[in-house]
Amino acid sequence: MNIPSQFDPIRPFEPHELPQVFDRLLANTQFQQVVAYLYPGVPMEAIAQKMKACSTNLEFQKTFCYGFLKQLLQKQSKGCDIDITQVDNRRNYTFVSNHRDIVLDSALLDVLLIDSGFDTTCEIAIGDNLLKLPWVKDLVRVNKSFIVERALSMREMLMASKRLSAYMHFVIEEKKDNIWIAQREGRAKDSNDRTQEAILKMMVMGGEGSIVDRLRQLHIVPLAISYEYDPCDFLKAQEFQLRRDNPAWKKGPMDDVISMQTGIMGYKGRIHYHCAPCIDDFLAALRPDIPKTEVFGVIAAHIDREIHAHYQLYPCNYVALDLLRGNDAYGSQYTAEEKASFVTYLEGQLAKITLPEKDEAFLRERMLTMYANPAINHLAI
Repeated sequence: MNIPSQFDPIRPFEPHELPQVFDRLLANTQFQQVVAYLYPGVPMEAIAQKMKACSTNLEFQKTFCYGFLKQLLQKQSKGCDIDITQVDNRRNYTFVSNHRDIVLDSALLDVLLIDSGFDTTCEIAIGDNLLKLPWVKDLVRVNKSFIVERALSMREMLMASKRLSAYMHFVIEEKKDNIWIAQREGRAKDSNDRTQEAILKMMVMGGEGSIVDRLRQLHIVPLAISYEYDPCDFLKAQEFQLRRDNPAWKKGPMDDVISMQTGIMGYKGRIHYHCAPCIDDFLAALRPDIPKTEVFGVIAAHIDREIHAHYQLYPCNYVALDLLRGNDAYGSQYTAEEKASFVTYLEGQLAKITLPEKDEAFLRERMLTMYANPAINHLAI
């Protein structure tokens, strides 16, 4: 396929580029250490042989990522499933989801798409703030990720957004692949999932026709991702206190790495993915006289409703809501044992926070809010 050179700095590597990238990765000491940790006792020569046998990005995903993620789910979850009854596995879509886990949100979607009979996985939108190490940037581009450039000047941001949008349209229309992109920049630390209009505005910089035409060309599917437990909940709560105590606080270079590692290796309980209907029909039925200033808000609100409606609530979400409000209004949704289990879990996670000026009451409220918000949004539909 002839891919326009303007996309070269942000697109995933193409098959003919993989051998050179594999050599680069295999020669990197940090990559070798990660591989040794993930595959203890397996010689690097065997890893190199398997890598070099992968002639496409999808083969690399099936050879290395699929099995690793299946094993991870066996150890760190009570199962992971997807409802795709509203979509067609012979078509390709732009999945727009809520965002909990830096790595797993998109990685598990790839596994579930393979298991659901899709003939391909997703090209994954990933912020360049996570790609400070050159070998990590190489690895994610092997793994079908395309790069969202951030921390640019206004003029540079405009140019980068146009290129990003044009690339997304190219993926859907020409490459016939799927896309995963979060509904907002960064994770919703309080689990109050809301679509940023800026994401939709970026999407319509590419394509042709009206705003609605351009969004329909992307075949957007709202995707609700529900984890029973978020292993990073205590890190998110800690970040809330750090920002409260010092408004100028900024994440350090290792903070995202710690979040990635904690999210991947921590216990997640039950996991459910739910595809809402593609919004093409909703877009086609929109009144043509909606002011341009309002149309993005209307579409974002629709995506939010679909994600909130299809979110899988667990007993812990109802327990958190009742504890937050100091009542038992949703006591019918959980047992005494489930409540006690969640309270024990909460205390264990709070104990992991080691701030010198630790505000227990504030941190507990932040964590309860994280687990209550999906229920609040779901029940408000």
